[in-house]
Amino acid sequence: MSDTQTGLREWLLTDTPHSRLQARLSALYHGWLSFRSNSLAMFGLSILVFLLLMAAFAPLIAPHDPFTQDLGNRLKPLGTESHLLGTDSLGRDILSRLIYGSRITLYIVTLVALIAPLAGLLVGTIAGYAGGWIDVALMRITDIFLAFPRLVLALAFVAALGAGIENAVLAISLTAWPPYARIARAETLTIRNSDFISAVRLQGAGPVRIITKHIWPLCISSLIVRVTLDMAGIILAAAGLGFLGLGAQPPSPEWGAMISEGRRFILDHWWVATVPGLAIFTVSLAFNLLGDGLRDVLDPKDSK
Repeated sequence: MSDTQTGLREWLLTDTPHSRLQARLSALYHGWLSFRSNSLAMFGLSILVFLLLMAAFAPLIAPHDPFTQDLGNRLKPLGTESHLLGTDSLGRDILSRLIYGSRITLYIVTLVALIAPLAGLLVGTIAGYAGGWIDVALMRITDIFLAFPRLVLALAFVAALGAGIENAVLAISLTAWPPYARIARAETLTIRNSDFISAVRLQGAGPVRIITKHIWPLCISSLIVRVTLDMAGIILAAAGLGFLGLGAQPPSPEWGAMISEGRRFILDHWWVATVPGLAIFTVSLAFNLLGDGLRDVLDPKDSK
């Protein structure tokens, strides 16, 4: 390790930071060291990094066009020359469709991860800070959404909005925000009576500034952990909608739709449905492992 790297490490590991920037970078570095010591979390992170690279460079690494049909090569088994993971019922290369399907999965996950936590954070912090009838009204609406199974409610929304990726994202987001609202409300109820909030209020800060500048930053870590752990459920919900034909529409290589197509051949040509199913399982497992690692790092109530 060079002298520059050694000096930077000592600067980040210092117990007496000399600036706010150094304190923040030091906290991030300590968190990274703690996260890196969790081998399962690093394994999950590695899978997700591989997924991101695969989606980003799909046109370069996909061996075939995922939409090109070749009925002469339909239902080729695993290990076939030029078709490593075989072909589907229309002769399309499964590996290429799997690679391009990762883009759809990441697209859905990213949009839901941006919409649902923000909506839940907004509802939860307003309910927790305002209290009274506002709290009661918002929490009863949240309870109504929580009373229905997520996939059933998503099916109802998609049936009303129409099939398609964007509508599937909206439907999943509408069913995913209530847990985040509950977490944000619980955090807000704990924070709003703190001494530093009273001091900020005495300085003339209004409710909007208190919520956005002082309460939201303290809720973020809990929401990040919950979002990461919820990604598996979001992927399964998106795959379920695709399986039922309510998500991405043909010929899009969405993993749930690929399983739906392959279920007709599950006995004789098992790989058509099994390969995308294994992809969903692997990515869901990676998000769960990553979420466990982030919880260990970010949970301030963790005793370790």
